[in-house]
Amino acid sequence: MTVHQASQGGTRRLAIGSHDLPVSHELSAFMANGWASSPLPTDARVPAHSATPARRARLSARFPGERLLVPAGELKVRSNDCDYRFRPHSAYAWLTGLTGEDQPGHVLVLEPSGPHGHEAVLYLRPRCSRTGGSEEFYRDRRYGEFWVGRRPDLEEAERLTGIRCAHLDELGTAPGRDASKDGELAAALSELRLVKDAWEVAQLQLAVDHTTAGFNDVVRGLPRALAHPRGERWIEGVFGLRARAEGNGTGYDTIAASGAHACVLHWIHNDGRLDPSELLLLDAGVETDTLYTADITRTMPLSGRFSPVQRQVYELVLAAQEAGIAALRPGASFRDFHRAGMRVISEGLAEWGVLKNSEGDLHRRYTLCSSGHMLGLDVHDCAKARAETYLDGVLEAGQVLTVEPGLYLQPDDETLPAELRGIGVRIEDDLVITENGAHLMSGALPRSVAGIEDWMGALLEGGS
Repeated sequence: MTVHQASQGGTRRLAIGSHDLPVSHELSAFMANGWASSPLPTDARVPAHSATPARRARLSARFPGERLLVPAGELKVRSNDCDYRFRPHSAYAWLTGLTGEDQPGHVLVLEPSGPHGHEAVLYLRPRCSRTGGSEEFYRDRRYGEFWVGRRPDLEEAERLTGIRCAHLDELGTAPGRDASKDGELAAALSELRLVKDAWEVAQLQLAVDHTTAGFNDVVRGLPRALAHPRGERWIEGVFGLRARAEGNGTGYDTIAASGAHACVLHWIHNDGRLDPSELLLLDAGVETDTLYTADITRTMPLSGRFSPVQRQVYELVLAAQEAGIAALRPGASFRDFHRAGMRVISEGLAEWGVLKNSEGDLHRRYTLCSSGHMLGLDVHDCAKARAETYLDGVLEAGQVLTVEPGLYLQPDDETLPAELRGIGVRIEDDLVITENGAHLMSGALPRSVAGIEDWMGALLEGGS
C-alpha cells in the first residue's frame, strides 16, 4: 500500500508498507511538534570536492552550449519492499564527490551559461521538514529520516559540495543530454576518467592496502573454511568483513573458487567445499568510502604447498604476468601487455604438447579473456570510452590498470592430459603507469611459488 502526499513542486508518493499501522490525525499532529534542532552530524561524509570544479569544467568544454544531465541512479527492488544497497553512478560521484547511500534520484545538471561555459546545479531530495505537515520523516520507508537516516538540507548540501543545489521537484523536463541514455556523453565521461590524479591514485592505493589485509584475513581463516561444508562462502564472508569494516564494501562480488570452480571466470556462487589437495582462486577487492576499488587475484594451494602439476601451471601464468608487466610504459599500446603475456602462454602450451605450435589464437581455448583492464571508480573502469582512446589507444602516466593472465583448464577438456584438467590459475595485480614504466601497487602480496608458500605458512602458524 502507498499513499500520496502533497509536497513542494508536486505530489510525492510515500513508501509505506502494507502492514504499517494507520496514523490518526492526533498522532500526525503530535509528530509535527516538539523536535529540537538537529544539525548534520559532524562525521557526515565530506566529499573531496576541491577537484570536482575542474572535472566539471573539462566536461563543459566538451559540450559547449548543451544541457548535460548526470543522474546518480535510482533504487532497485531486491524483493518485495526491500531495495538493494545504493551506490551512486561513478560519473556522478566523480563530478560531485558524493558517494553515499542518500543519493538515489539525484541529478547533476550542467546548465549552459555564457557563450561556452556551464553552471552546475545539483537537484536533490533534501531533508524533509518535521513541522510543515509532511509525514515523510517518520513514515516513508525509502527516504524517511527515521527509517534510513538524515539527509542534508539544501544549504548543507551546498556547503558540502560547493554546487548550487535545488529541490528535485524543480528539475522539470527541459531537454538535454542524459548520461544514462546518451552514448556520446557516457563515452566522454569515461574518457575524462582514464588518467587519475594524485588523490585518486592515493585512494586506489588505500583500496589495495585494505584488500591486502583482507587476503591475509582469508589465509588466517583457512582452517575454519576447510572445515565448513561451504568453505568458499566462509572465505567470501571473511573478506567481506574486512571490506565493510575498512571501506564501503567489496568493489564487486568476491570470487572464491576452489578446484574446478576456478575454471569459471566469474564464479560467485561460492558454495563449494574446500579440498586441501586443490587450489583456491580468490579474486576480490575492497572499495573505499570514496568508491575507488582494488582488484587483486591470488591462486593459492589449500594445503599450503603446490603440487608439482599445480606449480607447473602456476609458474607459466606467473611468467606471462611478468612479461605483461614488463610491457607497461607510457606510449605503449594498451594491448601490448596482453600480447606479451599471451606469447608466453602460447609458447608454454606448445612446450607441454597441448598446442601443436604457438602461432595463431588457439591458446584462447585455455585463456578465454583479455589480460587486464582499467581500474578506478569501477572495477572495469572507463568501459564506455571509445576504442581509439582505450583499447586501441596508448598508455599514459596516471592510468591505473590490472594485469591478470590466467589459465582455465576445464575439467572435461579432452585436449588436455588428465592431470591438468580442472586446474584454474589467475594472478592479478594493480599497477599505475609512471613517467618511466609502471609501479606495482599490490606488491605487498607475494606472487612467486616460494613467496606464496612462505606467506601462507607464516600466517597459518600465527605470524603476521
